[in-house]
Amino acid sequence: MNIYISGISGTGMGPLALMAKNAGFNVCGSDLTKGAIYDELVKAGIEVHIGEQDGKFLQSRLKESVDWFVYTSALSENHPELVMAREAGVKCTKRDDLTAFLVGKLGLKMIAVAGTHGKTTTTAMIVWAALKLGLPVAYIVGTTLGFAPSGAYHAGDKFFVYEADEYDRNFLKFHPWLAVIPCVSYDHPDIYPTPEDYKAAFRQFEAQSEQVIKAGVDAEKFKLAGEVRRADAGLAVAAIKMAAPEVDESEIVRILDEFPGVGRRFERIAEGVYSDYAHHPEEIAATMEVAQEEADLLGRAGVMVVYQPHQNTRQHEVRDGYKDAFVGAEKVFWLPTYLVRENPDLAILTPEELFGGLSNSEAAEVAELSDELAGKLRDYLEKGYLVILMTAGPADEWLRENFKI
Repeated sequence: MNIYISGISGTGMGPLALMAKNAGFNVCGSDLTKGAIYDELVKAGIEVHIGEQDGKFLQSRLKESVDWFVYTSALSENHPELVMAREAGVKCTKRDDLTAFLVGKLGLKMIAVAGTHGKTTTTAMIVWAALKLGLPVAYIVGTTLGFAPSGAYHAGDKFFVYEADEYDRNFLKFHPWLAVIPCVSYDHPDIYPTPEDYKAAFRQFEAQSEQVIKAGVDAEKFKLAGEVRRADAGLAVAAIKMAAPEVDESEIVRILDEFPGVGRRFERIAEGVYSDYAHHPEEIAATMEVAQEEADLLGRAGVMVVYQPHQNTRQHEVRDGYKDAFVGAEKVFWLPTYLVRENPDLAILTPEELFGGLSNSEAAEVAELSDELAGKLRDYLEKGYLVILMTAGPADEWLRENFKI
């Protein structure tokens, strides 16, 4: 089968492409820019066209045959590649259909990790422990992993560990052997109009799963920094024990205490500089806790935050939740909201409107991604502070360009 993936090099589609390639399918695709998984795709021998997605590259692939066109939720209905694929009569679906197909075709038991927060870290922890223990697992994680490719399958694998995204109701395509749910709190108002609608989707997901885990082993067993990370590790232990009950729990705990982290989840960019995907008040509060513990462990003077909100539509829903999210930060450099998939009827909330309700609002100031901001952060690093960027947007790239190991 020949599979074409539009938007192939991002963290949502790239790992899926890697798994499909490992499973023996012919995979190629396109993307506007080189995403986080681009290098992994090239290393795996997957042909990737980077640049304008005007249909020319897809046309060349259609001449050789394309059986399945898979596209990201970010593609518009009038996207040239999607229009061309449909006109050519090619099967066109989003990623969840291909993922479900692979699970069924390969006869895998799905361990699906779903939740508003913690799903990426928990998924990666399960994968880390499973690989260390030599368990037969395929997997897809929605980020880069320093210890393995972001997606994989090997002949003989029995389980499939999957980061099941609730956005676009993606996770409702699946009927997992085991569902692992770290946390559920309202998000994605562009998909779920009300908190009840959001919760109902998770109830449906649980009902579709053979088994559900919401609490793991005692978090106090771990030495990891941050109560939330320890709780995620507890869930990972419980999941591993379900898949391999013969493995000693203390051995799994020992392995997870050595967990190296993943891309953009409290990822160390340089000495004293970290990047995290947190963009929801509850995620931010949890990340602040980890950052403060890390700063204490390293003997740092305190925590400096750069924050880039994600999606104006979301800000209208969560703005009241920021009140205590940044407690403990010496300074919060608040960037303009990264705008994507917006409701044009909603006014763009300013940084001042968003941080004005903070219990420590005196610590916040408006900032822009600039040489001036980079200079201020370097000054704080020299004074012994820990600097952390929290964003689901492009500020991560700026941080990496200005602070390299």
